[in-house]
Amino acid sequence: MPQVPNPARTSALTKTSWFGTAPALPTFEPLGEDTSADVVVVGGGIAGLTTAYLLGREGVKVLLLEDGELASGESGRTTAHLSNALDDRYTTLENLFGQEGARLAADSHTVAIATIEGIVAEEKIDCDFTRLDGYLFLPQGGHSQELSDELAAAHRAGLTQVAHLAEASTTGFEPGECLHFPQQGQFHILKYLAGLATAITRQGGRICTRTHVSEVHGGTNARVLTATGHTATATKGLVIATNTPFNDRVVMHTKQAPYRTYVVAARVPKGAITKALYWDTADPYHYIRLQEVAAGPRGGAANYDLLIVGGEDHKTGQEDHPEARLDCLEEWVRARFPVVKDFEYRWSGQVMEPQDGLAFAGRNPLDSDNVFIITGDSGHGMTHGTLGPLIITDLIQGRPNPWAALYDPGRVTLKRESAQEFIRENVNVALEYTELLTSGDVKDVDEIPVGEGAVLRRGLSKVAVYKDNQGATHECSAICPHLGCVVHWNNLEKSWDCPCHGSRFTALGELLSGPANTGLAAG
Repeated sequence: MPQVPNPARTSALTKTSWFGTAPALPTFEPLGEDTSADVVVVGGGIAGLTTAYLLGREGVKVLLLEDGELASGESGRTTAHLSNALDDRYTTLENLFGQEGARLAADSHTVAIATIEGIVAEEKIDCDFTRLDGYLFLPQGGHSQELSDELAAAHRAGLTQVAHLAEASTTGFEPGECLHFPQQGQFHILKYLAGLATAITRQGGRICTRTHVSEVHGGTNARVLTATGHTATATKGLVIATNTPFNDRVVMHTKQAPYRTYVVAARVPKGAITKALYWDTADPYHYIRLQEVAAGPRGGAANYDLLIVGGEDHKTGQEDHPEARLDCLEEWVRARFPVVKDFEYRWSGQVMEPQDGLAFAGRNPLDSDNVFIITGDSGHGMTHGTLGPLIITDLIQGRPNPWAALYDPGRVTLKRESAQEFIRENVNVALEYTELLTSGDVKDVDEIPVGEGAVLRRGLSKVAVYKDNQGATHECSAICPHLGCVVHWNNLEKSWDCPCHGSRFTALGELLSGPANTGLAAG
């Protein structure tokens, strides 16, 4: 498959360091006819491509459908950490799922890293994969007991090599007292996904991009329908791997919440900072890594690498000044990394936070047994997007999987902390519906600055109005077609974001990401 540039459609306006430092991903033709396969996979990020690859390796005939181009969703907006040091900490997971559940969580992420390493070796994918150390450190005002408690829980979860250090003895950044997690990993996500796509086609699998799936039907005649009227049937199953499932109307969207996360990448001299993964215990936490840069802007060897730092998370659609989040992140970086030079990339992404801290991978609740979903990455999209396909491959092939019950989308976690999180997030959603009764952001389109958008009320309706750089206005309904929330303007990504369940739309109302499966209605 020839390497050609991707179309402009992406999930966001800002550009990531991955797209700035990799050859163009392979592109494929849209589905142009009715067809069939053993398994139809929807979603062209790491979860979908890994599922297609693992099934194809076992001789399963796979068709993968992606409505944009490969990695045009959240996989292209990651920081590509490969870690078994989980965001919600083993102290929390042990409380929610017991010691055995925490052990299974640690094992699944450890195996996911090893699986990626194995695929890189087997398929000879040049994607900068490396093993490296990870350090969990305290933020200003943090308490040493946090680390002591987490160390004990990590050891009970089987991660007995984790050590409590008085200092990390790293170069360029000394996190102070910390936990050392050995054998973590990192890679270049786009180079890896390009290698997966090549391997899938070599296996005999088929990939179709620019193919929007409008309907999903499980059961004896399992099939998906595309927006262009074509049908793809599946004899073994359907896998929806689209960050958040658009085929599920309500159930899964009460179990997880969408959050925007922010990333900056700054030039630092080569070798000035020890290459490792770093995370703090703040809430929201910060996450740090280095991306090696091989070539300079005019060719030849580069004399710098990129320091990538993320954080400043908030609920999607519930921040009036997202640009300020990036500014805060830059200030945080400059205060801790004096060798930082110019900031070269700034971007945002979206993660799904499950109420109990663990992702979902398995059969879609209240659906046919042959419809599967992968969602709820919780900031670990790379390993969740690998262990999820391992689970689903076993389920489709009729094999037991040791992690299937832990990640079951139909699970109910009854512990107090999980119940409180469920209530808190769903009350937050309910409060957003009160905007149906309020006035708009502005009273008149003349109040909207050029290049920005705002919601205004017209009688009983709310209208989303975007004023382009030429001063022309573009109107569409401000009501999200998923479950009827009022969308909010995102002035960083120039998008309309739903504050209830995270659907996102372009400035002109075209669908960017679900759970909505259509764009905003005409105004």
